Amino acid sequence: MKAYFAMTILLATWCTAAPAQNPSSVTPATPPPANSCATCGTIKSIRYVEEKGQGSGAGAVAGGVVGGVVGHQFGSGRGNTLATIAGVGVGAVAGNAVEKNVKKKTYYVVTVHLDNGGTKSVTQSAKPAMHEGERVKIVDGNKLALLAN
Repeated sequence: MKAYFAMTILLATWCTAAPAQNPSSVTPATPPPANSCATCGTIKSIRYVEEKGQGSGAGAVAGGVVGGVVGHQFGSGRGNTLATIAGVGVGAVAGNAVEKNVKKKTYYVVTVHLDNGGTKSVTQSAKPAMHEGERVKIVDGNKLALLAN
């Protein structure tokens, strides 16, 4: 009876044991990463930037000449000389300001939070058609392409 009972337990254990699996047929515990895009991400911010232009001196010289000519039209004697000197000074300051305004640079900086955890900024001269929070792909390092969600 003891032998029969031991044989029954041994047979039950053998039947319920899982069959050994072929290592080549085992699926990995973690799924392979989806096709990741190193330049894809979400727009974090869009900033408008305005850089002041640099005066080369040409605007000041041209403004000074025009101011001197205009100032010379006023007064006579010493008043004329003072008006000419004042015209040169005011014209030079105004000419320099105009030159700086003409040479100012404006652009947009779009900051993208990449899927791989990094951050990249792209500079564009025109206002981007995208908005913060939208998914984009950076193309050629300086262009943005909108991705479907």
